[in-house]
Amino acid sequence: MTFAVHTRTQPGVTGRDATLYVLDDGAGGRAEVWPALGFNCLHWEAVRDGRTLDLLYADPALFTDGRPTRSGIPILFPFPNRIRDGRFSWDGNDYQLPLNDGTLKNAIHGFACRRPWRVVGQGADASSAWIIGEFQTGRDAPECLPLWPADHLIRITYRLGKGSLRVEAEVVNPDRRTLPFGLGYHPYYRMPFAPDATAADCLVQAPAHEMWPLVESLPTGDRRPLGPAQNLNTPRRFGDLQLDDVLTGLSSKPGADGLRDCGVLRSGAATLRLLASPAFRELVVFTPPHRQAFCIEPYTCTTDAVNLQARGVDAGWLTLAPGEHWTAVFEMRVATRSG
Repeated sequence: MTFAVHTRTQPGVTGRDATLYVLDDGAGGRAEVWPALGFNCLHWEAVRDGRTLDLLYADPALFTDGRPTRSGIPILFPFPNRIRDGRFSWDGNDYQLPLNDGTLKNAIHGFACRRPWRVVGQGADASSAWIIGEFQTGRDAPECLPLWPADHLIRITYRLGKGSLRVEAEVVNPDRRTLPFGLGYHPYYRMPFAPDATAADCLVQAPAHEMWPLVESLPTGDRRPLGPAQNLNTPRRFGDLQLDDVLTGLSSKPGADGLRDCGVLRSGAATLRLLASPAFRELVVFTPPHRQAFCIEPYTCTTDAVNLQARGVDAGWLTLAPGEHWTAVFEMRVATRSG
């Protein structure tokens, strides 16, 4: 098995650089990353027991309309999900973000997923291939600087291993002011992702025991025990699920590698196990309307965390002092019944 990194040009791209970076495991597995649209990993295939698992869903119109949060693994930063009315206050200043959710009433999913990133590193060794991307608002989207209390830099490494894809994040505060932030990932897992399975019979599981009740997709500020519809602690058929909820109270404990379980998806004989650093304390579970994918989204905070935190709610909102940095990992591992 020889890991490698190469590039290809995607045909039919409108209005963006069409260069995709391909991480190759030398045995048929690969991941494809598009730096020009949020450094999104759009495609991941793994070969197990001679079968190709096609793990991520991509919108068929992605390359022509460039919608950034409907395919692959969108990176949601400096805030995941919505901020109510696009408004918040920080350190005595008021901020108004663009109203860009589906209702045009709230801000959604930050800046990084919509902008081009810079590739700052790539490589391969005997066990993995990787690519490193970087986005800094002050450098890459200066028009957004007035919209946030401080400049911010995020550096993401995608690392393809044998049957695994690891997302390593580093957030840096390059400013002289305190940086508030949250980070989330919005992976779209293809249903089914194994060739011997049907979508309806795929199984979904997540180890959360509480939820944030929502009104018009925004948390009230309370945390409650899961209702029957949201309880994924035992495997549930994808065909029975219609979800768009924020779960919390994860019961899993970190292993020796510092990561804890945050979800399992089963498609025929194949299993996809999701693990993350404990900083990812919330999970959004979402059934897209097209029902060709399911999302288990690890977040460091809940929706509208900046406003909830200002009300005294422990919403997971993070801060970095000038010059500080923060790291976290999200990893996906595939297996089959034979190992």
